[in-house]
Amino acid sequence: MRNAEIAAAFDELGDLYELDGAVVYRVIAYRNAAKAIRDSGASVEELSRAGRVTELPGVGKTIAEKITFLLDTGSIPSADKLRAKFPPGLVEITRIPGLGPKRARKLYDELGISSLDELKAAAEQQQLRGIAGFGAKAEENILQSLEAGADGRPKERTLLSRALGIAEELATALREHPACERVEIAGSARRMAETVKDLDLVATASDAEALATAFSELPLLDEVHSSGPAGVKATTNNGISVDLRIVPPENFGNLLQHVTGSGKHNEAMRTEAVRRGFHVSEYGVIDDSTETTHACATEEEVYELLGMQFIPPELRENRGELEAARKHELPELIRQEDLRGDLHCHTTASDGRNSLEQMVQAAIEQGYEYLAITDHSATHGFGNDVQADELLRQVERIRELNDSLDGFTLLAGSEVNVLPDGTLDYADDVLEQLDWVIGSLHTSFRMKEKEMTARMIHAMEHPLVDAIGHPTGRKIELRDPYELNVERVVEAAVRTGTFLEINANPDRRDLNENNARMAAQAGAMLLIDSDSHGVETLANIRYGVASARRGWVTAEQVANTRSWPELDRLRKRGSQIADRRAQT
Repeated sequence: MRNAEIAAAFDELGDLYELDGAVVYRVIAYRNAAKAIRDSGASVEELSRAGRVTELPGVGKTIAEKITFLLDTGSIPSADKLRAKFPPGLVEITRIPGLGPKRARKLYDELGISSLDELKAAAEQQQLRGIAGFGAKAEENILQSLEAGADGRPKERTLLSRALGIAEELATALREHPACERVEIAGSARRMAETVKDLDLVATASDAEALATAFSELPLLDEVHSSGPAGVKATTNNGISVDLRIVPPENFGNLLQHVTGSGKHNEAMRTEAVRRGFHVSEYGVIDDSTETTHACATEEEVYELLGMQFIPPELRENRGELEAARKHELPELIRQEDLRGDLHCHTTASDGRNSLEQMVQAAIEQGYEYLAITDHSATHGFGNDVQADELLRQVERIRELNDSLDGFTLLAGSEVNVLPDGTLDYADDVLEQLDWVIGSLHTSFRMKEKEMTARMIHAMEHPLVDAIGHPTGRKIELRDPYELNVERVVEAAVRTGTFLEINANPDRRDLNENNARMAAQAGAMLLIDSDSHGVETLANIRYGVASARRGWVTAEQVANTRSWPELDRLRKRGSQIADRRAQT
């Protein structure tokens, strides 16, 4: 049984428990286990048979026993019992974008909707809008999802963070083989797209047959479909298709460029090449005037032959990069090493997994100069919210710890909930005690565009709101963005001097690349933050950087590429913190 199948069983178990009204921690436990199983490069079935499955994060004895039952019998007893309580189609309904177990259960309880067909019929007959929490727009969105083919089954594409982890393990295993000369990840994973359909690897080898054989025997692979000196086609334990191409060193650049570029980029590039008297393919660049085929060991040579700057992989989407490369006007994109601090993270004071001290140490190890602690505010709505009196006690703890740090600045902040009317859920006299304030929307997601936009802009006009976190609220393939006029939000950000965040959580990446590009071009100042809920997820910053690069963003357009004193002076409240600290 592949990891994806095992993970799906635990995802379903979590959904069934939520449908049944189980306590939150039980639902979360099964979903965390599903994520760990899905993300594991090793075969979870083999780990289970070897008695080692509890080595996976979030998999304890109870879940390990359920995995054993699943492998031995094809089902989990507790899931069987819960499944018998609900119609078979109800779990499918939970997976329609914009619904979920709680809303699906509400439709079931109040309208008896228990299948996708019944859901569609009720939406077409405008029956949903009579249920609290639903409306005409919800009906419209559900119908659009169903018409687009949503059927409650898992998507074919895989979140980049999950796919990239597997790709990097495969590439590392190849590099360790003595026959390997060079290997690179290619395709959409190299372009750092939000999701990928499959994985591509390009390699050169002193013994191609030996490298292909060794790759075929990797435990990361579940099934090998073909193998030979030209490469290997296989499927991982996670169910992701992998294509390894092995090529002579002199053609490495040709193939890497071809496999990395999106279809639209490559098509436009071939068309442009023909106009200039060349033909481009994975096998070489043919000069029509001399009938010479140029083998290119590097991608730089491919673009140079066509009179272009080297185009970074993240830009190869046919969004103007070819014209800019011809004019040698491509921007110098931001790099991860340009970032000097992280201004959005959580601790155990709210829903984080690590202490204040642990988060600080991890940030120092990340090479940062500053870190803002921004635990959730009083009405976050998902438990462990921080009431005003506890926040002020935390501020004191942060200030004490900051005084003991040498060469590192720790900031006392909060991720404050923006209420439906655009006000904040802490009073101004509390906010004034903070060094840093992020305003985020965590409740009332289904407001109309006009009201939602006004809500966010009202928050941005507050003099103490430094930034807006994950501005559109989307979760990739899980939740659509709010109804929001992003252009007006960007205009307000420029007018008010409020920073807009690119949230690096790999299932958010919000602002997305297109909105980030629009905001940067309009003159809004961006941030790239990890929104880390644990020390290990500070490293998620790479996905925020990836979205920024895909949005043509430079280091100058991102506020936290600056030192803290420089950033402090840049924001709307100027250097109030520095002045206040100097006075005390």
